[in-house]
Amino acid sequence: MTGIYPHFSQIAHKYKDLRTTDLEPVLSIKKKLRNLTKIEAADVGSGVGRYDIELFHHLGERLCLTCTDDNENMLKELTKNLKEHKIRNFRAIRTRAGALPLAANALDAVVTFNSIHLFTLLDFLKEASRVLKNNGYLFIYTRLRSQNKRNIWGRFFPQFCEKEKRLYELSELKEMLEKIPILKLESTEYFKYERTAKLEWLITQVTHHHYSTFYLYDEKEFEEALNKFQGNIIHHFKNPDNIIWHDENIMLVIRKNVR
Repeated sequence: MTGIYPHFSQIAHKYKDLRTTDLEPVLSIKKKLRNLTKIEAADVGSGVGRYDIELFHHLGERLCLTCTDDNENMLKELTKNLKEHKIRNFRAIRTRAGALPLAANALDAVVTFNSIHLFTLLDFLKEASRVLKNNGYLFIYTRLRSQNKRNIWGRFFPQFCEKEKRLYELSELKEMLEKIPILKLESTEYFKYERTAKLEWLITQVTHHHYSTFYLYDEKEFEEALNKFQGNIIHHFKNPDNIIWHDENIMLVIRKNVR
């Protein structure tokens, strides 16, 4: 995450207001962990804690959560956000995803939401396999490159897909998992969301770089692309105050299995 560290530092204070938090993967995680009376877990790449608030809301007092991120400003906002929601059973640690300062075989679950494209993925998978208990869960929520092409940014914002080379396809994720034999892919869950927004809001998201992808444009490229994006939206949608599209995501449900 080093190269885009300034981006996340600058956006931290407004990040939760610019991004959408999806409830569906949290409900799926809740179902998988329903039989545990106590849940020791870590959220890696936790950002400002958007998903952590939902995890605590749905898992309740059973959850003891370690929130990790490589950006100090993000973690400061996370701490503020969780405390505002009266959440106390957490700790925030600044660390890279590939070097977690956590004990081996200690966690029931490791979760990560929309962050793996910012990690050195193989190092993260090795660390997850180390810190998980036997039969512990690793939940990876992300979007694939092909899904990225079909969302509103991939379809209408010039060069968005060409700039965003960090995302994976499912076959690549499976191939990476095969390098860690004790991590077994249990299931793959697909999510599709209908979104609605005004063009004004989409422009606000873009100009505030709600996706780190926009940080990959130089100033001139970004200005030209934004102008073309507005034209594309106006041309394609009849009502710029009622733009409807679909976002897609995937969640890998992985178990640590030591025989």
